[in-house]
Amino acid sequence: MLSDETTDDWGEPAARCTAGDGWGRDRRRPRLPRALRRLARRPGRPGRADRAEQRRARVRAREERGAEPPRAAWADVLALLAAVVLVVLGAANLAAMGDVEATTTKLVTGALGLAILFLLATRRLAVTPTLAWTVYGTTLALLLAVLVVGREVNSARRWLAVGGITLQPSELAKIAVPLVLAAVLTRGRPTWRRFAVALPLVAVPIVLVADQPDLSTATLLTLTAAAVLVIARVPTRYLLPVLAAAVVAAPLAVGLLRDYQVARLGTFLTGSQSAEGPGWAVRQARLAIARGGWWGDRSDPVHLLAARYLPERQTDLALASLASGWGAVAAALALLAGLVIVWRCALGARAPRSATGRLLCAGFAVLLSVELVVSTGGNLGLLPVAGVPFPVLSGGGTATVVHLAALGLALSARRDGARRPLWTPAARGRPRLARTTVAALTVVLVAFASFGAGVVRDPVAAAASVDQMTRCVTIPAPRGSVVDRHGALLAADAGDRGVRVAPALLRDEPAAVDRLAALLGRPPAELHALVDPAPDTVVGLDAGTVSGPVGDTVARAGLPGVVVVPAPRRSYPTGPVLAPVLGWVGLATPTQTAWHPDLDPRGTTGRAGVEQSYDAVLRGVPGEQCYWVDPGGRPVGAAMRRDPVPGAMLTLTIDLGVQRRLVADVAASLAGSARGAVGGAVAMDPRSGAVLALASWPSHDNALYGPPLDADALRATSRAPGTPTINHAIASALPPGSTYKLVNATANMVHPVFPPDRVVPTGGSFTYGSHTFGNWRVLPPQDMVDAIAWSNDVYFYKLALGLGPDAMIDTARALGVGRPTGIDLPGESPGYLGTPASVTAAGGTWYPGSTVILGIGQGPILATPLQTARWTAAVATGALVTPYVGMAVGTGPGATALPHPAPTPLPFADRLGPVRDGMRAVVTSGTGRALAGAGIPVAAKSGTAEDPSVPGGGVDDWMTAVAPADSPDLVVTALAQRPEAGSSRTAGVVAATLRAHGATAP
Repeated sequence: MLSDETTDDWGEPAARCTAGDGWGRDRRRPRLPRALRRLARRPGRPGRADRAEQRRARVRAREERGAEPPRAAWADVLALLAAVVLVVLGAANLAAMGDVEATTTKLVTGALGLAILFLLATRRLAVTPTLAWTVYGTTLALLLAVLVVGREVNSARRWLAVGGITLQPSELAKIAVPLVLAAVLTRGRPTWRRFAVALPLVAVPIVLVADQPDLSTATLLTLTAAAVLVIARVPTRYLLPVLAAAVVAAPLAVGLLRDYQVARLGTFLTGSQSAEGPGWAVRQARLAIARGGWWGDRSDPVHLLAARYLPERQTDLALASLASGWGAVAAALALLAGLVIVWRCALGARAPRSATGRLLCAGFAVLLSVELVVSTGGNLGLLPVAGVPFPVLSGGGTATVVHLAALGLALSARRDGARRPLWTPAARGRPRLARTTVAALTVVLVAFASFGAGVVRDPVAAAASVDQMTRCVTIPAPRGSVVDRHGALLAADAGDRGVRVAPALLRDEPAAVDRLAALLGRPPAELHALVDPAPDTVVGLDAGTVSGPVGDTVARAGLPGVVVVPAPRRSYPTGPVLAPVLGWVGLATPTQTAWHPDLDPRGTTGRAGVEQSYDAVLRGVPGEQCYWVDPGGRPVGAAMRRDPVPGAMLTLTIDLGVQRRLVADVAASLAGSARGAVGGAVAMDPRSGAVLALASWPSHDNALYGPPLDADALRATSRAPGTPTINHAIASALPPGSTYKLVNATANMVHPVFPPDRVVPTGGSFTYGSHTFGNWRVLPPQDMVDAIAWSNDVYFYKLALGLGPDAMIDTARALGVGRPTGIDLPGESPGYLGTPASVTAAGGTWYPGSTVILGIGQGPILATPLQTARWTAAVATGALVTPYVGMAVGTGPGATALPHPAPTPLPFADRLGPVRDGMRAVVTSGTGRALAGAGIPVAAKSGTAEDPSVPGGGVDDWMTAVAPADSPDLVVTALAQRPEAGSSRTAGVVAATLRAHGATAP
């Protein structure tokens, strides 16, 4: 039994106050003389000392009546209001979830708890040992009953079912443990005996709770008991051994943890937010807070669906659920209400007339504050989700009643102390440690709240909360068409439609499958065989491809879970004529998606040619049809739809008429050549670089790429001789032969060796050292103009030796030899221009003869038809252009011209007159007289190169020309691999194109 006298910290009698004693009567008198204070008074008004005396008198009168200070009473009212707020918020949280039964239960248990709270708070109940032992004994009996007849849920036995009521006795232990500790630690017995009795009394309910298993409540009870022991000033010499034993036993206790408890701890330590395990709960709590914003999303039509993603939303994560439905403001209000209750218990610990009451109030304050910190931290992911519910707010009925009853006991004990301060004063030792602990935990809560405000303002988390609830079917954007410079169609979508279905939604209406089958023109059994076994989580099941009109009919039917999308198949009306230029469309490669993160890896993109180069223009922006899905991934209804943005029309510089003619002529030039021989040709504006035609043969039909992909035909095409799948005009680099003499003649003008009018002896061969280099025929002495006209090899042998490799290579580089032209097509070859240094570095040898044969375009030199056309145009115009095929986005007056690099003037353009005269002489009197009938003045250069790579043996036949000769607006270069015997075939290719150009010239 407790003594009538109030004891100090460990039972020593406290000093009594007499009825005559008044608070503050032993204060020092004011320093100013009373006379001066009288002089300062205004007539008719009491002085400061008189007013203070009046206040003290009112306090004494209130104490004699047993009344309590007004501020204390208002603080109690505030705590009561805080309890009501938590009950209301808890019911509002459940109502926002649409759980009527749980809301009703919360209101009933909350009303019961509030009734107990009001009953206890108004009775001024003294905390006696009888009360403590009664509550403790009842709690032990219920915990033991749980072991025998308890209800098991998810491998945990924590509940007792009494009729239609379910109780959780472990919650009652939150009152019993601090209550029995307060009763034992304040008895007038030796210190060691009280401590020895307290430990087993606390250990029994903690062990019983941990065995259920309810580790979170057991841990909470342990922390509360430790706090009460410290607040009660238990000597350190008793506490340290227990603490040391706990530290030693902690690793052993880990082995007692259940798998889910270990997972929760591991999730917190690693920060995992996997969809499997407790990390999912942490992620969902943050997403719920972000989704709710400041005022909640309860009015959102999908709020109930969003609530299903939050696990334990009625208990452990009730605070996050409240923030989702009613906003961060409501969550902050709940946190504030909890702090009001905690601080009322902590400050009320000063008032009770017994040490038992003081320890009880302090213990409840620590218990509630720890619950607030652990629950709030768990909801924000700052602490492990430990299974600690938010006091009163969470949905547990037993927990609600117990917490409200605990507050009632604390208020009752406080008011009982305030009732008799004169004849039973409080002990001089006050539990300041309780206030210090609560203050520290309050600081932690404020820090948590600041972090939570950042979560509320996180737009990424808010978007993620919506994203996780949706599964979307991509609606490909209609790809832009490609037209030539006159608007002729070169590439376009075929106009087919794909049908995508969400089987779960379609199966919800049994007749919908049959109706869809009828619209598609398929047997119902066939469609059922596709839809019925499909998993519920699928939202984009491919139901086939149909024609455009059929697809439009299906779309208008509005069947649930059916989406009609543009099929990715392209149509290329020109077939092999432009296949190497246009390219094809297919699934994006990993390399493409790495370079362009905006690409949909499941969609189609340009994979070659113009389709690849201008994919960003043609692709458009895909749309999507989204579905709301439950946490299991099953669609439950249609969500937002975003229509695709069609790709833009692309206008090319290509002239389809010129292209058809040039391709046909190149193909004809290969007639009689060995199987596998290749040819290519370029028609380009030498002033700007705009390509009018780009022929490549052999070619292929890009319809092979589908979809659907014709794998067998594509395999056969890719293995065919002559590599039909590449663009030979830009990708086949071959010896340029005598066309390269234009480059070396230019080098002579830049680095003068032979004056242009100097006549050089030539003949039929040239001997240098021990090697003799032949001429294509015996030729007389010639100057540079005649040497170009007749393609005099000996002249250029001697010129090459005079120039040396450095001068030739320097000029060649200025004309773009040995590097890509920069055309806006993928797959271009850079060609090759060897130097003494590069040949040596590659393990070869630069012989003196290497310089000689470089003079006629043989040896360490390779070039594509496009590179040859480029240097021909540069010599003829004095500027180096960058070739291009993309002219504009759109067509007609509203088209937007595509930007391209401006031509680069050659620094030696004014010295190229003799070279141009030589090119003109090629047509008028030299090796290119076949071009004389073009109808316009033509300047040209022919070439024949020895090439061991020609199938069956043969030569590379070249012709490059510009027209009109005095002011060129067209350059045409052609290549054909032919047998060594015979005349030039490419002259006819170039002549035909020039004649057509001359016929259309003004």
